[in-house]
Amino acid sequence: MRSSLQAARAFLLASCLAALAAWAQEIPLPQGVTRVTTVEGITEYNLANGLRVLFAPDASKPTTTVNITYLVGSKHENYGETGMAHLLEHLIFFGTPTYPDARTERSRRGMRANGSTNSDRTNYFASWAASDDNLDWFLRWSADAMTHSFIAKKDLDTEMTVVRNELERGENDPTRILIQRTTAAAFDWHNYGKSTIGARADLENVPIERLQAFYRKWYRPDNAVLIVSGKFDEAKTLALVAGEFGKVARPPVAMTPFYTLDEPQQGERLVTVRRVGDVQLVIAGYHVPAGPHPDFAAVQVLGRIMAHPASGRMRKALVQEGKASQVFALAIPGREPGLALFGAQVPQTASLDNARTTLVSVIEESSKAPFTDAEVETARAGYLRDFELNATDPERIGVALSSAIAQGDWRLFYLQRDRIRAVKAADVQRIADAYLLPDNRTLGLYVPTAAPKRPPALAMVDVAPMVKDYRGDAAVVAGEAFDASPGNIESRVQRFKLPEGMRVALLPKSTRGSAVHVRLVMHYGDEKSLAGTRPAGEVTAMMLTRGAGGLTRAQISEAADRLKTRATFNGTPTAVIANIETTRENLPEVMKLFAKVLRSPDFPAAELEQARTEVLTAIDANRRDPDDLARIALQRHGNPNPRGHVRYPATFDEQAEEVRAITVDRLRAFHRDFYGVGNAEFAAVGDFDPAALRSQLQELFGGWKSAKPYTRVANPLYPMAPAEIRIETPDKANAFFAAAVRFPLRDDAPDYPAMLVANRLIGGGSDSIIFRRLRTKEGLSYGANSSLNVGPHDVHGAWNASAIYAPQNVKRLEAAFQEEVMRVSTSGFTEQELKAGKSGLLQSRRLSLAQDRDLATQLTNQLEVDRTMEHTAGLDRAIEAVTLEQANAAFRKYVDPAKLVRVYAGDFAKAAK
Repeated sequence: MRSSLQAARAFLLASCLAALAAWAQEIPLPQGVTRVTTVEGITEYNLANGLRVLFAPDASKPTTTVNITYLVGSKHENYGETGMAHLLEHLIFFGTPTYPDARTERSRRGMRANGSTNSDRTNYFASWAASDDNLDWFLRWSADAMTHSFIAKKDLDTEMTVVRNELERGENDPTRILIQRTTAAAFDWHNYGKSTIGARADLENVPIERLQAFYRKWYRPDNAVLIVSGKFDEAKTLALVAGEFGKVARPPVAMTPFYTLDEPQQGERLVTVRRVGDVQLVIAGYHVPAGPHPDFAAVQVLGRIMAHPASGRMRKALVQEGKASQVFALAIPGREPGLALFGAQVPQTASLDNARTTLVSVIEESSKAPFTDAEVETARAGYLRDFELNATDPERIGVALSSAIAQGDWRLFYLQRDRIRAVKAADVQRIADAYLLPDNRTLGLYVPTAAPKRPPALAMVDVAPMVKDYRGDAAVVAGEAFDASPGNIESRVQRFKLPEGMRVALLPKSTRGSAVHVRLVMHYGDEKSLAGTRPAGEVTAMMLTRGAGGLTRAQISEAADRLKTRATFNGTPTAVIANIETTRENLPEVMKLFAKVLRSPDFPAAELEQARTEVLTAIDANRRDPDDLARIALQRHGNPNPRGHVRYPATFDEQAEEVRAITVDRLRAFHRDFYGVGNAEFAAVGDFDPAALRSQLQELFGGWKSAKPYTRVANPLYPMAPAEIRIETPDKANAFFAAAVRFPLRDDAPDYPAMLVANRLIGGGSDSIIFRRLRTKEGLSYGANSSLNVGPHDVHGAWNASAIYAPQNVKRLEAAFQEEVMRVSTSGFTEQELKAGKSGLLQSRRLSLAQDRDLATQLTNQLEVDRTMEHTAGLDRAIEAVTLEQANAAFRKYVDPAKLVRVYAGDFAKAAK
């Protein structure tokens, strides 16, 4: 007994010491701040005014991301207020009296900043290369913006037309508009049936006083959650948050509760959209429980079983049978009961009625073929793969937590994972039997029924008891604090060349969740051998994961899910590019799997037919799209290459003809002749064993060379006469503008850094001249920008500009663009513009080096032309040294307004009426 008592005392002492040690590691709490809980490395704090603060530190990635989520979305809009939450998202960025030009300041600091609005919340976020100064500025601006944003009439007048232009762009997308119409028909009373973008009449007529009142009502500390993730000083940041946000008073009026719910649907509903177009679509929507409801996990698994890209039931019944080209399932978790959507894209050559009948049959008759444990496991593996990859990325996790916050609490992010782990086939079957009913469907005609079967009544969910004592899994192991400067990167990169010719760059480092990014680029062929091969290069890459080495498409997909891997294989006429994202423990097996995919594709005939249908349907979808028509017209103007040349830009009809001519034998021959690693670049960035990977590369790819020699196909400069091209696109609410000029320039020329800066100033950022004129001042365009395309091979550069706009505004847009380009050409940039532009450009380049995916791309690009990170550092120094005189001289030298080719695509005939 004495021995037992001594053991108990020892255990109690150890427990107390452990608790004391854990307490000692916690950061000090500023006055008025309380620590709520910590789950898997994420800690919640509360301020006295009701603001919730989440810290998700990750020193392994030298970037910082801040999200601030307001629990207000389109659901909270009253009659005449539709689109108001989204309008506020735009207007907040205009600034406050203390920060009058916040948009320019963010660009100068190289921040990637944006916002998004959905039914339940509005989220503002920004990322930057870790910097105390940037974090300090962004948090101070965010706190000030909560209650002191301008929300001014002059800003509304210009931004309203920008948002209207965004609405019109959405009207061009058949899938988006059909989802919107189906959702609207499904709800009688609940505001989930309203589009976030709002009604055109509300956007055009909303009084500024009403918008200001909406802002004051919902933008308050007790209706907001602040999330800071990535690399930052926790104690310093919490003190700053407490000081700045703590000054914002909690309004005395309590938040308005919401209680509207639709009654159970009492019959099928049908909505039809008739517009000019080339692609048929069918969508079936069913009311389902809210995101926090325990049954929603089964809803998500059900959606993945139905629309899995390799083994889904909808794919087997529709795509494999030639009744559809693509299928999808969508169930967005909302705070309140929402919809599960199942859809199919149907080519013109197939019957829409047959596709609709088959789709409804697959969805509503699952009891004839009950769901299996294997289907559930496949769906679960894909969900958990995505969860783990998102949970290890500081940028992604902020958005994911924002979604969970909108549903009621951030801990639902982890709780939903636990629920997915526990889902059984019987749960999925129960959900399908309860909700996938004719009377709960929005698609078909109303049919009187003697004894209709109704779905269960839907109800609100009380989240607090679910998460009160929730702790979750152990926190993800953090990686090292990595310095993403060119010098440090260069000091750690290992470069070598395999006997077969593959050039390799390895950058091992400890990362959060042991993540690793891999990129492989294989170049092939020459001008003569590649003549007439298009589109074999693109289609060969499409077919790689559709069957290889005896594995089926489903088996390859399931293996990738099991190995927690995302992979893409993209083919061009002259190269195939593989990008892989996985973890350290899975990398060896992943390399084996995808080496098999690359070296031993089976090219199943049935899969080729499905791929052909997908490509042809995509071509049809683009035939009347203003963006694609304008871009193809610009590419074809002056292009000297004949049809059959790999640099010839084909028309839509030519593309379709070439795709129809592809055969399995042609793909096998293309793979046999051109695939190999004799002219390839490979880069890996992240957590891996470099010696083991080097050995495995030789083992997997040794002796694999292409049968035909490789010589890069040159792209010499060709004359492009100035022109104005107008293309009519009937029944398209949005129009597209594109302009271009070509000139002799390569990226090792002395003028190149100055031209990079000049492009940034004219149209390369949200503080650029074109953006300020077309969006901020005139309100003509949601998106207006320019780009500089200059490479390391050919002395052939191009400057491009583009914008979306309403067709009736074509003359205003044309005049404004011409005026700004002419003004810069004659008067030049200003010192203020130069300073801000160089700062934003350099900080965005720093941010790119801190992204492992981007860094792997840079390393393969450097390998191709025998460069190192010293070249990157040298270009940074050259950009910093660019003078105002040099920037002006470069722009005048290369961008002559009189030589521009301008393309306007839109429904101008209708706009003129």
